[in-house]
Amino acid sequence: MHVALTGATGFLGLRLLRRLLTDHESLTLLAHARSGDALQRVTRFFELSGAPRALVGELPRRLRVVEIDLGRPRLGLSVAEFRELADGLDAIWHSAGSINLEDDIGRLRQVNVDGTRHVLGLAAAGPRKPVVHHVSTAFVAGARRDGVVYEDELDDTHGFENTYERSKYEAEVLIHAWSRAHGRPVVVLRPSILVTDLPPHPDLPPHPLQVIERILRDSLRAVGLDDHGLPGPRRPVVRLAGDPRGRLNLMPVEEAAAVMVRLATRPPSGGVDTYNVVHDHDVPVPAVVTLLERLAPLTLDVVAGKPADASALEALLDFYPGFTAYLSHRRRYDDTRVRTLFGPSPGRTRVDLDYLWSGLHRRQASTG
Repeated sequence: MHVALTGATGFLGLRLLRRLLTDHESLTLLAHARSGDALQRVTRFFELSGAPRALVGELPRRLRVVEIDLGRPRLGLSVAEFRELADGLDAIWHSAGSINLEDDIGRLRQVNVDGTRHVLGLAAAGPRKPVVHHVSTAFVAGARRDGVVYEDELDDTHGFENTYERSKYEAEVLIHAWSRAHGRPVVVLRPSILVTDLPPHPDLPPHPLQVIERILRDSLRAVGLDDHGLPGPRRPVVRLAGDPRGRLNLMPVEEAAAVMVRLATRPPSGGVDTYNVVHDHDVPVPAVVTLLERLAPLTLDVVAGKPADASALEALLDFYPGFTAYLSHRRRYDDTRVRTLFGPSPGRTRVDLDYLWSGLHRRQASTG
């Protein structure tokens, strides 16, 4: 069985690749053209994450890299290259995409929607009828901030918190239409916010909380404060609209990849099978706020609504509603399907302040 994977050098894609290599002797990496040496980046991740030396040495033999452009028909390949690729595939994992929460919707559609359309075109062209495993997001649920989000739900009734959510929703709508038209199965995997306790390193892709840290620090510098801010009680106070009783589902990326690859061993139903890949327990918003205060020299105050007398710093952060809106979330994601298949997971990693800090605090050991 031969498998192709898009997004293999991304935060989740690297972990999916590690898991897939335990089940498959070789894989084809569909890497973005001109994005750098994909094999080198994969090798560096395996080294930094403690992979066995023997496995690292096998990577050049077991991985084939094909450079593509998700935004172009036939993935930017010639007719002959596209046909040769399609003819050899039994399964396609589509993990690539833009996670820029507030990017222009046109640019996001080109990558997240058109890219999905072109991956489905690859699946349709293959005589082996490869099963598509599409990585979506639990946040296609949109701007509904409470209640229970079920796996079969897919509508835009509540709108969306940001353009990223909308683009991923539109990609799922496209998948359902393709599945019906072709009578083909697709497995849709919806992870929540993915995190890790692997310390940051310049050779590793950042995860969502690192992006938030950068936003906070860039905002401080924009209003004339350096990364050190002001000491002690003089730290700037920033009011953020949110709910102190709110909660966020944060899933260790390594465990998410393990669940996804395990789900791929299940025979598909023939239609679209959707799974919420989420953690057993949510993280309270106050814990997230404490983490952010560790990351940047700020005091964050969660308030009921946007302050009418916003400071320059508060007004600047308001340009990033893609992350601040989540401080108001209290919803829960139903994962009955995963639990029914695999049972409860009492050994899951506890995601708390210490765990999250480990994945954001650059320790000396992480610089090798």
